[in-house]
Amino acid sequence: MSDATIKLVQAYYAAFNAGDMTMFLGLLADDVVHDINQGKREIGKATFAAFMERMNAHYREQLVEMVIMSNAAGDRAAAEFVVVGEYLKTDSGLPVAKGQHYRLPAGAFFEIRGGKIARVTNYYNLEHWVSQVSA
Repeated sequence: MSDATIKLVQAYYAAFNAGDMTMFLGLLADDVVHDINQGKREIGKATFAAFMERMNAHYREQLVEMVIMSNAAGDRAAAEFVVVGEYLKTDSGLPVAKGQHYRLPAGAFFEIRGGKIARVTNYYNLEHWVSQVSA
């Protein structure tokens, strides 16, 4: 297990929870690969920043119950957590937003290169989320 990698991923999620997009994006490699849950692969920090701007306009989320693991080399990591959120504004192709609250188990896989996050792959059960906000 790599302490530096664990600390990097902890800092990434701490910045997310604090809404500090400058710090959050600063932890990413310029050519970061972002694999969106049940979506396409996006490449580049500017593209990731645009994704986060859209997400922050539609959702208010905190990530809790965080467990972070890494391999011995420190070039791979994984995180398991729970997303506690509020659906603020209707997102394209999804149910109508009315301020619904949700709690959703999720996970992510990371590739680390040069002390930066070079890939983020996120997973959660979209059907479970839809059922919560549609209830």
